[in-house]
Amino acid sequence: MIVGRKDEQTLLEKVYKSKKAELVAVFGRRRVGKTFLIREFFAAKNCVFLQATGVQKDSMKKQLKKFAGSISEVFFNNVPLESPRTWWDAFNLLQKQIHNVNKKVIIFLDELPWMVTRKSSLLQEIDYFWNHHWSKTNNVILIVCGSSASWLIRKIIYNKGGLHNRITCQIRLLPFTLLETRGYLQNMGIRLNNKHILSIYMALGGVPYYLSYIEPGLTAQENIQKIIFDYNAPLGEEFNKLFDSLFDNAEAYIELIKIIAQKKDGVRRGELDSLAKLSTNGGTMSKRLNDLCTAGFLKESIPWGRNKGEYYKLVDEFCLFYLYWVGLQKNRQFARNYWINQSQKPVYYAWSGYAFESVCMKHIDNIIRALKISTANTIGTWRFIPRKHLETGAQIDLVIDRTDNAITLCEIKYTNNMFIIDKSYTDTLVRKMEIFKNVTKTAKQIFMVMVCSDGLKKNPYAEKIITGYATLDDLFT
Repeated sequence: MIVGRKDEQTLLEKVYKSKKAELVAVFGRRRVGKTFLIREFFAAKNCVFLQATGVQKDSMKKQLKKFAGSISEVFFNNVPLESPRTWWDAFNLLQKQIHNVNKKVIIFLDELPWMVTRKSSLLQEIDYFWNHHWSKTNNVILIVCGSSASWLIRKIIYNKGGLHNRITCQIRLLPFTLLETRGYLQNMGIRLNNKHILSIYMALGGVPYYLSYIEPGLTAQENIQKIIFDYNAPLGEEFNKLFDSLFDNAEAYIELIKIIAQKKDGVRRGELDSLAKLSTNGGTMSKRLNDLCTAGFLKESIPWGRNKGEYYKLVDEFCLFYLYWVGLQKNRQFARNYWINQSQKPVYYAWSGYAFESVCMKHIDNIIRALKISTANTIGTWRFIPRKHLETGAQIDLVIDRTDNAITLCEIKYTNNMFIIDKSYTDTLVRKMEIFKNVTKTAKQIFMVMVCSDGLKKNPYAEKIITGYATLDDLFT
């Protein structure tokens, strides 16, 4: 059963019903469920489905042998076939079988980047057979898929050769939202409240493969302990495996991730040039940052109110969690209840505030809807670092610039109880608003709102300054 993925299923349904050949590119973070989505969607359709999956570091000979096995399974009732010598031979054999089929034929090349071995000419043969045969065959749907999103974009989507502008449908598969995560867990028979699901999400993100290890009857913290910290934990070594599977020279990518993870508000591009030792070349640095952004690990942004000065921020929940709680520990032998104990300490709540902000940024639409803002234009964060001794700095978690001559400033707070605004915090908010208005020189109306995980306590201070708020439950809508 496919949970969520409604937009993606709509696109695939359109492709399936198309009266012409379709070339589909599917990409997204490793473990996000690309293969499952394609396989399960077409399993319910009246079609011939051929899946060939690339294997990392396998030779061309082995890749071709596996491809022949897929043809044998689909068209020859598993009768052994002689392994093709080249990809032209393999696709020519496939073309002869397609010619005799009267229903839709799905050619699913999964983990294509791993299939393209050195001197294999695989891309050239895909180019040839698509342009000379498959694009002229109305019942063919060719799906190319890969976890190395940047590779797929460079080599297929923005191909400068025969595949240029040939892609008819692109699907970038993102991790589950909080709502989809809850639906996925419920489908597994797991009933947890929203706060427990948030705790899991802040550690594992919305990655279906990671979430599949959640067990019923355990709390969020018990599950995290079992999945990441216990002896032989299934995701105990996932971090390094993740980057090794996606990038050549994985160490350089990990170095960038670690540098950026150390700064809550992100790192300026110029800082990275001086801090990174393995990416000293400007072009190489730009490529690696682009790869990490495309894969969904980093987000590139320019702070609100500026027109230049890129910042890079780590936004992948699993990587954030791993680097903070596991990667910096010299001794990786954790006590049986290590995480359960850590999650009761003040340091956990400090980290949770940062992690909750990151989750909120991925659920901006939910927040805007809960705040009943229908005129949102641009969204970002804002920070003022004073240069003069007597000036006061300020930071705004979320700035919503609106089209109705107003700006909404938003504070994000993670707590275990309803958040209470007192006089001191009221003064802090008033000061932030004044600094923002003075520094930005805006003449727009300024509103102050909040996102509080457990709600906002009504009192005279809150009523005086807060014009709206959203809660954790709003992120699940």
